[in-house]
Amino acid sequence: MAEFMRNSDTFTWAMESDPRLRSTVVSVIVLDRAPDWDEVRRRFDAISRKLPMFRERVVASVPPAPPRWEYDADFDLDYHLRRVSISGSGTLADVLEMARVAAMQDFDRARALWETTLVDGLENGAAALICKFHHALTDGVGGVQIAMNLFDLSEDVPEHAPLPDEAEAPRPARFGQYRDTLRFNTSLLTGGVTTAAKWAPRLLYDGVRRPLATVQSAAAHATSIYRTVRPINSTGSPLTKERSLTRHLDVYEVSRPQLREAAHRCGGALNDAFVAAVTGGLRVYHEKHDVEVGDLHVSMPISLRKETDDMGGNQITLMRFDVPAGEADPAQRIKAIHQRATAVRHEKTLPYTQLIAGMLNLMPRWYIGSVLRHVDFTASDVPGIPVPVFLGGAPVRAQYAFGPTIGAAVNITLLTYVDTCSLGINVDTAAIPDYDVFHECIVAGFDEVLALAT
Repeated sequence: MAEFMRNSDTFTWAMESDPRLRSTVVSVIVLDRAPDWDEVRRRFDAISRKLPMFRERVVASVPPAPPRWEYDADFDLDYHLRRVSISGSGTLADVLEMARVAAMQDFDRARALWETTLVDGLENGAAALICKFHHALTDGVGGVQIAMNLFDLSEDVPEHAPLPDEAEAPRPARFGQYRDTLRFNTSLLTGGVTTAAKWAPRLLYDGVRRPLATVQSAAAHATSIYRTVRPINSTGSPLTKERSLTRHLDVYEVSRPQLREAAHRCGGALNDAFVAAVTGGLRVYHEKHDVEVGDLHVSMPISLRKETDDMGGNQITLMRFDVPAGEADPAQRIKAIHQRATAVRHEKTLPYTQLIAGMLNLMPRWYIGSVLRHVDFTASDVPGIPVPVFLGGAPVRAQYAFGPTIGAAVNITLLTYVDTCSLGINVDTAAIPDYDVFHECIVAGFDEVLALAT
């Protein structure tokens, strides 16, 4: 049977009928010098053979089945992997401009959902790799797993192992789409009946033996579902309300040990200090515009990845909660965010995110889009590579990830590399038209959090 998209990926795929809600991820890898191009090409060739989705495209299925992954018989590695020389002065800003344009462009949906460009000619002989992929291919942690198949731990390029065999394109069967759809619907129905048969006796037994506890448990699950899918009718911010198709990308770096120490002194984790710093920056930004702000709505990816999961793939769910942007004390802000984020990570609905996503796929697109566009910001913390690495013999100087805004005013993604927290800032310029002011405010937000470490 064809491999159908997961409900959560189907949800994001369908949302892209509104270009403001695209799930395009862009990462930038800065290298000390130009790498061995043949080696880079070989590594991406190997990755595309190991991970089927890198040679597959998404095609529509016969309703009501979701879209499915289909092998691209016309897959051309040189379409997805390119090499160019930088225009302009060769600064990081020039690279970020190229990444910005890539982030705003949709994919050719007749092909696999990734593109990579090696940029030569940066100042001081440096180079950069701009990687663009759809979130359905992989999440942040999966991307780091894939990157470890791209990088080396030393400057010396190891001996080449034989490339994996290319997958053979399956021959389309007559009425194959209809047969796969029928099988999918049958398996869905069978799964529902099996689940009902499994849990109905247990619920009946518990209802008789422990009626109060059973009712309380059912109410807790219902409340958790509501918190997960609840509508948001307006942004928390009265200032950053507009949305557009234009983006601005920028970067900022902070010390990972210092940010972690600030978090620990307040009883939180690194992610809590990170979100608190971004929230503080947004508070300062509102103050600069003489606008009062209270709680803001944040979307935060929660990883559902298990050790047994395959490399790559999208194994996250987006959870929304409110953060106290009006709290001026960074220590109190960290503590409050730690409590709220911990509650979100223990939501009873997390094991059922695919089922909930399937329910949301039945909702009108305009309704879901209106909910997403009322989120104030998205914050994502991705544990990166803890040791220096090399690409094609060239040392990796820095790595940045730019997650999609998906309707929010800004997405700030933290990707660690050795002892540096690299922030990729993706701003909707209609919501935040004065980026220079916003950047100063974000820096101020991190400064007040980092000061807790000393």
